[in-house]
Amino acid sequence: MVKKIAVLTSGGDAPGMNAAIRAVVRAGRSFNLEVIGIHEGYKGLVEAGENYEVMTRRSVTNIIARGGTILGSARLPEFSQHEVRVKGVEQLKEAGIDALIVIGGDGTYAGALRLHELGIKCIGLPGTIDNDIAGTDYTIGFDTCVNTVVEAIDKLRDTCGSHRRCAVVEVMGRYCGDIARAAGLATGAEFIVTNSENNDLQTILDQTKHFKEAGKRHPVIIVTEHLFDVIDLARKIEEYSGMETRATILGHIQRGGTPSCSDRILASRLGLAAVESLMQGVSGVCLGIQSNEIVATPFEDVIGKSKTIYSEFDELIKILS
Repeated sequence: MVKKIAVLTSGGDAPGMNAAIRAVVRAGRSFNLEVIGIHEGYKGLVEAGENYEVMTRRSVTNIIARGGTILGSARLPEFSQHEVRVKGVEQLKEAGIDALIVIGGDGTYAGALRLHELGIKCIGLPGTIDNDIAGTDYTIGFDTCVNTVVEAIDKLRDTCGSHRRCAVVEVMGRYCGDIARAAGLATGAEFIVTNSENNDLQTILDQTKHFKEAGKRHPVIIVTEHLFDVIDLARKIEEYSGMETRATILGHIQRGGTPSCSDRILASRLGLAAVESLMQGVSGVCLGIQSNEIVATPFEDVIGKSKTIYSEFDELIKILS
C-alpha cells in the first residue's frame, strides 16, 4: 500500500510544471498520503539530505500561476550508470518513499523506467515545451510556449512591415516541428522550416525571392532550431532575394512566463491522475492526454519514439500562407 510518495521535475523546465507539482501535493494530502518534494531532479534524488522536503498544502500555495519549477531541475548524466541508480533507490527506501512521480521529457522517462525496473513504483508526466513526447497529444508547457512565440512574431510583423523586411525566426522544439507549425499556423507565417519539411537551403532562398517578387511587405520564415545558423541564413536570404532580412532567435524566453489556462488545467488533471494511479498500484507508465481523455502508456512504448501532432496541418498551412 502506498503511504508516502515523492515528486520531482527533471530536464528542461516548462510552464505548468508548478501546477502539476501543486496537483500532486494537494491530491496526495487529500488522500492522507505523505508527499516529499525532491529538489534538483535525479541529482537531488541521489544526493538526498536537504533535497528531500516534506510538502504540505501550504507549500504549494500560489504556485499555479508561476513559470519554471519550484523544485528546480538539474541534469545528472551519471544516472545512466547502474550503481548510481541503485544508490538513488537506496535513498528513496531509506526515506520511506513508496512511489515516485516524475515530470519531464524523454530523458526523465528513461530514468523513471530504470527505477521502476529496480522496484520503485513510478509514474511519468509529460513536462516539456517541445511537445515531442509520444503517448500524449500535448505536453505541459507547449501551449504557453506557442503563445509566447505567437506574441513575438506578431510584434516582429509590426516592425518588419514598417521597413519591408523579411523576418527569420528560430524557435525551439529540438527535432520536433510542432512549435514551428503551431505558431506558423496561428501567425500566418509565409514559410515554416522543420526537420521534415522545407529544410533545403535552395528551397528557402527561392521561396523568399518569390515573396520579394510578389510584393510581400513583411514575410515571416519560422525555423526549428538545430537546422540552420539563422544569422547566416538571413544574410544568404538577403543576398539572394534582395529583400532586407533580419534573424531573431527567441531562445529560452520560450520556456518562461506565466503558464496558460490550458497548461494549468492539463497539469492539474495529470497530477491528480498520477496520484490516483499510484494508489491503484499502477507503475511503469507515463500519463498523457489523447482526444481529451487521460491515458496511460508504458514507458517502453514512449521512450525514443517521435510524434508531431501538427504535421497533419502541413497542407492547411501551405494553402493559407
